[in-house]
Amino acid sequence: MQVPQWVSDSFPIIRIVLFCLIAVSAIIMIIAILFQAEDAGSAESITGVKESYYAQNKGSSRDGKLKLITIIMAVVIFVCAILYFVTLLPFKGQEVVESALSFLGV
Repeated sequence: MQVPQWVSDSFPIIRIVLFCLIAVSAIIMIIAILFQAEDAGSAESITGVKESYYAQNKGSSRDGKLKLITIIMAVVIFVCAILYFVTLLPFKGQEVVESALSFLGV
């Protein structure tokens, strides 16, 4: 099966874009995780003092947004990684399938 010329010309560019998306998403995800607040339960077990309702929910909207950003970035990384490796199939598809089958012993 012959791959059209435009496909073989565009896949290296698509792979570069996908790799950049993965890198940027990973950096955003790391920053979002670092900005998330720690669990209040751990502080309560050390001090024995329960926080008020206001103190417990003061940053929940910020933490909720950071958790949502973390989930979205994880999904973006997952999808881009799958697409990245799918773009390798037209060039080395048969070799990849044969090596995977030989690795599995089939």
